[in-house]
Amino acid sequence: MIPRAAMIVAALALAACEEVTGPVAPAPPEQPEEPAPGPKEPSEASRSAARHYARVQSDLLARGLLRRDGGGPDTPYSDRQLTENFVRIALFDEYVSRGGRLVAQQSESSLRRWEQPIRFGLRFGETVPDAQRAKDRANVASYVRRLGRATGHPMSMGTGNGNFTVLMLNEDERAAIGPELQKLVPGIDRAAIRTIENLPRDTLCLVFATTTANSSVYTRAVAIIRAEHPDLLRLSCIHEELAQGLGLANDSPEARPSIFNDDEEFGLLTTHDEQLLRILYDDRLEPGMTAIEAKPIVKKIVAETMGGGV
Repeated sequence: MIPRAAMIVAALALAACEEVTGPVAPAPPEQPEEPAPGPKEPSEASRSAARHYARVQSDLLARGLLRRDGGGPDTPYSDRQLTENFVRIALFDEYVSRGGRLVAQQSESSLRRWEQPIRFGLRFGETVPDAQRAKDRANVASYVRRLGRATGHPMSMGTGNGNFTVLMLNEDERAAIGPELQKLVPGIDRAAIRTIENLPRDTLCLVFATTTANSSVYTRAVAIIRAEHPDLLRLSCIHEELAQGLGLANDSPEARPSIFNDDEEFGLLTTHDEQLLRILYDDRLEPGMTAIEAKPIVKKIVAETMGGGV
């Protein structure tokens, strides 16, 4: 991003901050995915975005970022650090809604996660090439299996929208996605729609999830990923947005090795992040818990996981 810090803030976690308040209409029944016609030609705006993000990926790689090794001897962390990282990432929000706009502001929240099985649906804009679609389908399916193992929560790939829809869209498709979002998520906040349609170039991807009324249980999520991204940036967005949409909605500069850190050192989910997901879906924690309520339990879970830590 220009400046760099803004450019690599890849995740705008509406999952944590832009919940639908009040009753939400039930989601429409899942429809089978219709065979898509051949890809259309991208616009000049989309081609320009593709050139830009190719440069972004090259720059990040040249600086040794977007690591894919999951962490190692150079990234040790203690049980105390894992506990603090969980509290900051799962129990704080990154954005607040103010005057119909989303504003970056850290604020304490409550534990949020899914209770029902998650069915991921993957949809593409009309300009996405067939080879890219095949690669993304395989990557999402593999990652969903990994997330299921990490959390112990039932999740699968569906043939339609599911209740967690991943949209791969180019510039023009995303800018006109409002009506489709209203169908996918009845009752969606206008601030969320405006944020998505007017996404600044330095935001690489985003996810938002909804609850009903004052519940802390997610019932619907949508991730938006730019189709113009080169392969690794696109895969990085898949890893971060799907994990954030499970309930790890915030970022922390202290988290390492982690994708929940705006420094972009790691591009793919790490062993540290798998532990965060395992903690989040531990039966001893409950949706709606505050940081004060959850932290003593998290400490016990982490002590069991780490065996005393470093």
